[in-house]
Amino acid sequence: MTEGNANVTQFQEAPPRINEWRRFSRVFLQRKLVIFGLAVLSLLVISAIFAPWLAPHHPYNGNPADSLLQPSTKYLLGTDIQGRDTLSRLIYGARTALIVGFVTIIFAAIVGTILGLIAGYFGGIIDAIVMRTMDALMGFPMLLLALLISAVLGSGIQNVIIALSVATLPGYARVIYGLTISIKETDYILAERSMGSDNRRIMLNHILPNTLPPMIVLITLQLGSIILAEAGLSFLGIGIRPPGAAWGSMVYDGYRFLLSNPVLSFAPGLAIMLVVFAFNMVGDGARDALDPRLRGVL
Repeated sequence: MTEGNANVTQFQEAPPRINEWRRFSRVFLQRKLVIFGLAVLSLLVISAIFAPWLAPHHPYNGNPADSLLQPSTKYLLGTDIQGRDTLSRLIYGARTALIVGFVTIIFAAIVGTILGLIAGYFGGIIDAIVMRTMDALMGFPMLLLALLISAVLGSGIQNVIIALSVATLPGYARVIYGLTISIKETDYILAERSMGSDNRRIMLNHILPNTLPPMIVLITLQLGSIILAEAGLSFLGIGIRPPGAAWGSMVYDGYRFLLSNPVLSFAPGLAIMLVVFAFNMVGDGARDALDPRLRGVL
C-alpha cells in the first residue's frame, strides 16, 4: 500500500509537458525590438503585395514638367529628375527587395543544404570536392563575388539573383556540413543504421530535421544582408535595370541632388536601413527562441 501511494505521488509530481509554441512565442516576443522588426517587415510585405493600389502615381512613367519637385500634397516625397513620384517608386521598390531577397535565400538554402548534407554524411572524395569548392568561393567577400558575377552576367533581376545566390551559397553549405558531421555520430543515428535504415531515410528523416533551427536563424539574418547587397549592386549600376524601381538605384539617382532634394536619397536609404535592421532583430529573436538551452523554459 505504501509503495502504491509513493508511485501515485511520484506520478502527480511529474512536471507538466511544455507547449513548444508557447515557449517559442514568449521568448521570441519578449523584446520590443523584435516586435518593431515584425511591424516593419509586415509593412514591407503589405507594400509589396498591394503596391498597385497603394502607389498614388505610376512608378515608371514620369512627367518632365514635374521634374525635381519638392514634397507636396500631390507628391508626398517629391519627384525625381524624370518627374516620377518618389513615393510610388519607393513602394514598388519594396516588391523588388522582397523578390530578390526571398528567391535568393530559397535557392541558396536549398542548394547549400543538399551539398552540405551530402558532403557531411558521405565524406571522402565527395567531401573534398564539395567543401573545397565552397572554401574557394568563401575566399571572396560576398558583395565582391556578387559584383564580379553580376559584371559578367550583366544587369537585370535574374542575373542579380543568380549572383547573390552563388555568393551566399557557401555559408549554408558550411553550416549544414558541420551540423551533419556532428549529428551523424550520435547514438540514435547509429541505432538507425543497426536497424537497417538506408542512407536516404537517415539523411531526410533524422539529420535534416535537426538542422532546421540553425537554418531558420541563418535565413532570417541573411535576408537583410541580401537586400543590402542588392541595393549596393543597384547603386553601382549593375543591379536592376531602369526604369525598374530599386532602392539602391534610387539612392544613386538622388545623391546628385542632396543639397536641393535630399529626400530623393534619404527616403530609399532610410527604407534600406529599416528593413535590414528589422531582419536582424527578427533573426536575433529567432535565435534566442530556438536556442536548445532554453527549451522547457516558460
